[in-house]
Amino acid sequence: MTDDAPDGDGLKAADAKTLHRTVRESGEDELRRPAMQLFWSALAAGIAISVSLLTEAALHAALPDAPWRELVSGLGYPVGFMAVILGRMQLFTESTITAMLPLVTRPSRWALARTLRLWSIVLVANLLGTALAGLAIATGAMGSDAIRHAALAISAGITELSAGRTFVNAIPAGFMIAILAWALPNARSQSVAVIFIFTYILTIAGFSHSIVGSSEAFLLLFAGQTGVVQTLAGLIAPAVLGNLVGGAGIFAVLAHAQVRGEPPQGEEQ
Repeated sequence: MTDDAPDGDGLKAADAKTLHRTVRESGEDELRRPAMQLFWSALAAGIAISVSLLTEAALHAALPDAPWRELVSGLGYPVGFMAVILGRMQLFTESTITAMLPLVTRPSRWALARTLRLWSIVLVANLLGTALAGLAIATGAMGSDAIRHAALAISAGITELSAGRTFVNAIPAGFMIAILAWALPNARSQSVAVIFIFTYILTIAGFSHSIVGSSEAFLLLFAGQTGVVQTLAGLIAPAVLGNLVGGAGIFAVLAHAQVRGEPPQGEEQ
């Protein structure tokens, strides 16, 4: 039994190192992508992620007013994530871990500048996409009246939290999406199930995801139920910062700590 333990530990260390390298190399590729490629991919992601709200609203509208309605309508929440992640689109919360690993592995001004550039482009384009989708839902251009009313009812929930509580509530969401991005290279044929499980837990637990939440925030804004300052400073900004702390902060540090002290691939002695 004692002879088997080192091999088991070695296998775990190798798995962690392999995952770290895979996610880091993906992040390095993203850091090198041209700005316009990042923008259009992130814009598409912002529009596509809004399918989560639409699917939730469609289920909500079709279900009776019962205590279990939110649990069932929440089954629609993962749909937008599946479209974005499986479609290889740029999602801000997913890039918090992938872009952070190259920076913490090989700290440099170039890596810092490229990380900030990536986050800025992707975040702005994601929000522009969700704003367009929110406007389309609010004006009736997308979905029926029943779906629009259901989407407004679902979205109203984000106004129940203060900016401070939204920030704290967004930290576990950023952490969980970072875990998702970390786990997907190993998921292979189980990718759909992994995405579904993580994102469904996200919605039934009521955690704040900045990009899906921005779809709801912009819908409320364009429907005249919130103001510009409340939407940007009270609803979206705290969620963005909380997701960053959970993903690029807490999880990235923990993930990198597993292989800290080992040279990056290609630099072994």
